[in-house]
Amino acid sequence: MPLPPERPDGWIDALPQAVVLYRGGTVQRLNAAAARLWGVTDDRARGRPLLEVLRRHTLEALCERGGELELDVAGRALRCQALLGGSGTVSALLVEDVTEHRRREAELREAAAILSHEFRTPVAGLRGVLEALEYQMPPEMQQNFVRQGLSEVERLARLVEDLAVGFRPTRARTFPISEAFARASRLLAQDVAVSGTPLSFGEDQLVRADPDKLLQVLLNLIENAMKYGPKGGPVRVETQARSGFIEVSVLDNGTPVPDTDNIFRAHTRGPGASGNGSGMGLYIVRSIVEGWGGQAWAERRGECNAFSFTLPSVAGMM
Repeated sequence: MPLPPERPDGWIDALPQAVVLYRGGTVQRLNAAAARLWGVTDDRARGRPLLEVLRRHTLEALCERGGELELDVAGRALRCQALLGGSGTVSALLVEDVTEHRRREAELREAAAILSHEFRTPVAGLRGVLEALEYQMPPEMQQNFVRQGLSEVERLARLVEDLAVGFRPTRARTFPISEAFARASRLLAQDVAVSGTPLSFGEDQLVRADPDKLLQVLLNLIENAMKYGPKGGPVRVETQARSGFIEVSVLDNGTPVPDTDNIFRAHTRGPGASGNGSGMGLYIVRSIVEGWGGQAWAERRGECNAFSFTLPSVAGMM
């Protein structure tokens, strides 16, 4: 990229990047974007040392050696590039604000992590169905497995659609929460049998929510309780009607969980977590629940850890 002349015309002020022209460690010219970035006019900056204007030794060193780097300045991500001229000629520092670009990159990484986590459950369900169908069984039982497999395929299809429409619940309907309990029980049946965990569900309630999203929340919380509670210890799912909403709690007899709020952050796992988990499960739970206007939290209730969330009740909508 050729360097601008020593006395550039007004076009340099139209550039979106901040441009600092300098020679021998002294500022020769600031364009309009650079003046806004450093809060100093071009007239006041000319003839002053680079460090006085840029106020960062890192940038001064970059201007001396040339090259590129990225800085975090007051919460903004700045991509900086120093273009060195020949001896005695003008050099240029170009600074571009890439904050929005970095934010979008972070959103894409988070979206990929959420989708990866959500795909695990239907994929595991399909694996279990296919493994079961390898064996001889009565036709009626075989049909039950086929129906379960088709249900998981439908969930996968809806997750693929979510790639385009986002992750908020968009298919809310009114149904008894026992439907979601029954689906969760079927999907967890093998894990419950292997671990010997007694799994029980509370009273039925009429709710309005996206059935697949509600199932995802239940599976995340129940699987965590089975994984981190005492081996073979009971896991209870309780419901309670409140004013305008239903509170659902998943309880286990595990040791107290410290810092119960931070474990709902993305890529955060509890101190007793093992294996290769992504740390996204509880973050997904809170994101889904807040999407339908509810709350999700964890607390200690007597001798139990309780992971709770709320969802709209039909009574509260009347």
